[in-house]
Amino acid sequence: MAARNGLRRRILTWLLVYVSLLSVAIFIGGLIVNEEAERMVWESLLRAELHHYQDRLEADPAYRWTDTDDMTLYRWDDAPPPPKVLRALGPGLHDDIWVEGKLRVVMIQDLSGGRVALALDITEFEGLEETISGGIVVGMFAAVVLLGLLLAWGLGRAIRPLSVMAGDIGRLQPERGRQRIEVEPKASDELRVIADAFNDYLNRSERFVERERAFINSASHELRTPIAVIGGAARLAHDQDGMPAAARDQMQRILRSVRQIEQMISLLLILAKDPERLAAVSDTVALDEWLPEIVDDHRHLTQGKDLVLQIGPLPAVRITAPVAIVQAAIGNLLRNAIENSDRGVIDIRLDPDATVTIADPGHGMSPEEISRIYAQLARGEGRDGGGIGLDLIARLCEHLGWRLDIDSAPERGTVARLRFRQ
Repeated sequence: MAARNGLRRRILTWLLVYVSLLSVAIFIGGLIVNEEAERMVWESLLRAELHHYQDRLEADPAYRWTDTDDMTLYRWDDAPPPPKVLRALGPGLHDDIWVEGKLRVVMIQDLSGGRVALALDITEFEGLEETISGGIVVGMFAAVVLLGLLLAWGLGRAIRPLSVMAGDIGRLQPERGRQRIEVEPKASDELRVIADAFNDYLNRSERFVERERAFINSASHELRTPIAVIGGAARLAHDQDGMPAAARDQMQRILRSVRQIEQMISLLLILAKDPERLAAVSDTVALDEWLPEIVDDHRHLTQGKDLVLQIGPLPAVRITAPVAIVQAAIGNLLRNAIENSDRGVIDIRLDPDATVTIADPGHGMSPEEISRIYAQLARGEGRDGGGIGLDLIARLCEHLGWRLDIDSAPERGTVARLRFRQ
């Protein structure tokens, strides 16, 4: 598609169309001028001959015209009379008339002695004219082809810097900073304007990203202190003797919320970092060991529901990633499965390719709802009522090179697959 709609191809096509139409117009104009000039020559020649014949006839009534190989005189009062094709013509010049097997130009005039026709044989001349016209057509075609090749070569050289720039732009990687579009020292002014405008856009985009990361870093770090205070106070209150059961349950809810907020802060800090710098804060995570703990941490959410969390076989799988983010990603998927299910079995399994699959028997989503979620994620929008679930997990997968797939149908539940390796 790109080659069919390329700028070079489109310019070349229009130029060739223009040159072809111009050549045809010139050729047709040349034919018209040639025919008119030819007619004037024939008319002048034949009139001069007939005028000479008239003068001789007036000087000597017994004068008789002598035909030549190329020129023949026909008289209406002769016997036999002129050919029928001539008798059907009126006075004047008539071109390209077949008379007695030859192509002729005929001048018919009414003289004092009667009507006469002077015919000039132009058979060889017309053959030569056709040969020359054919040569002109072939020459024009060859010229258009040659011009097309020259234009293709010239346009290729002219548009190549633009194609190189387009390739450089296509190879830009959003996760890398300080990328610039470079142009050759001999580049055209228009190309420099495009490169400068694009580099200015990259500068403004980098400054915006840096401000956003700085804000997330600052806000996340500022939140850690009050969250830590809340968590510490809740633990002290929870461990006090004589704490009523209802109050102890509330303290447990506070502690769970504190852990969720801490996971959220860790996730935001990860999103604020460059993927290339994440290796320094990553750990070797044994998914087969962490997955049961994550499931146990979420069993309390099934209280009041006829739900069973079932873990399948767990092959030994190791990945390199921030452990808190792995916990948050799997935990959010599991929490969404529990919140959208009322009864049945939620199946959790781990595949050797580092894919965690969570299948729930819940309400499910329609294809339109799934498409809307992905469209919102592509536009950077949130999903109403979704909490930190799918939105942040999808952003996290894009940031870390993970892959999240959702397969769902109304009243048939949802299957979420989170693959930690590309």
